[in-house]
Amino acid sequence: MKPASQQDKMNSPSLDPERLRRGLVQYLEDMQHAGINHLIWPSAETIDSSLLGSQQVSSDDTRLGQSEPLEAQARQGSEENRVTGQLPVVDTVAPLGEIQPLSESREDVLAELAKQVAQCTRCPELVANRTQTVFGVGNPYSELVFIGEAPGVDEDKQGEPFVGRAGQLLTAMITNGMGMRREDVYICNILRCRPPNNRTPTREEADRCRPWLDATLAVIQPKYICCLGNVAAQNLLRTDVGIGKLRGKVWEYDRAKVVCTYHPAFLLRNPAMKREAWEDLKLLLQVMGRPVPRRPS
Repeated sequence: MKPASQQDKMNSPSLDPERLRRGLVQYLEDMQHAGINHLIWPSAETIDSSLLGSQQVSSDDTRLGQSEPLEAQARQGSEENRVTGQLPVVDTVAPLGEIQPLSESREDVLAELAKQVAQCTRCPELVANRTQTVFGVGNPYSELVFIGEAPGVDEDKQGEPFVGRAGQLLTAMITNGMGMRREDVYICNILRCRPPNNRTPTREEADRCRPWLDATLAVIQPKYICCLGNVAAQNLLRTDVGIGKLRGKVWEYDRAKVVCTYHPAFLLRNPAMKREAWEDLKLLLQVMGRPVPRRPS
C-alpha cells in the first residue's frame, strides 16, 4: 500500500465522524451476520460503548448496500432504472465484544484492516488456494475508488491488485483515458483472495468478504466509485442486474456516486468493447467535474 504524500493529507478533509460511524455500524453488522462476535485490536484503550452500543439505524443509515440511480429519484415509478435488492433494516447494533479506537490516520486504519484480512479463514477453499491476501493499493485520501472482482495469479504472487495485463490496461484507462495518475486513486477488489483457477467468485464468498470492503470504503470515504465488471457492480450494489444495464447510469453507495463499466480483463478479450468503456469513463469524468481528454487510441 503506497502511503499518501504530506500534501495529500494537508489538502484532504479529515474523517467525517458521522459517516465513519455509519460505515462502522455497517461493518459490525456484516461481521455479526457472518457469526463473528469479537474483534481484536492492538490498542489498549476501549471505545465508549455509547458511540455504538445502542445507536438506532435509520432507513437513511442503511444506504450502504442500497442502490438506486439518481435519475430514478425523480421518477419513483420507473422500474427499468431501479436496482433490486437491498440490505435488511437493523433496528439496533448489538455489542460485538471489546472494540478498540481507530487511529486518526487512514494509513494506520487500513494497515490494521489488512492485518486482519491476512488472518481471515472464512472461505476454506480460498485460504487453501491463496499465496497471500490482496487488500488494496493507492491513495487512502482519494476521492475515487476502483473496485474489481478478485486477485488473479499475478496479484496473488505480488499481494497488490491489478498488476497483470488487466492491471496494465486499468492503468492506461486511468492515465490516458482520465488524465489522472494511478497513485491518485485507490484500487481494491470484491474478494481479497484469489479463487482457484481464477473462477468467478461465488455470492457466498463475496458476502463473507463484504465486511472488509465496507470497512475499507468507510475509511477512505470516496466521493466516486467505479465498478469494474459484473462481479464488482452486482455485489457492491446488491443486485442481479447485468453490467450491460448498469453501465451508462449513475448509482449511489452511501454518499458516493457509482459508475459501472467493463472489467479490463473482459476488454482484453473483447477489444471492440473499449468504445463503450470510453463512454463510461467520460460519464465518470463528467460526474466528477473533471475535463474529458481526447479519446485515447
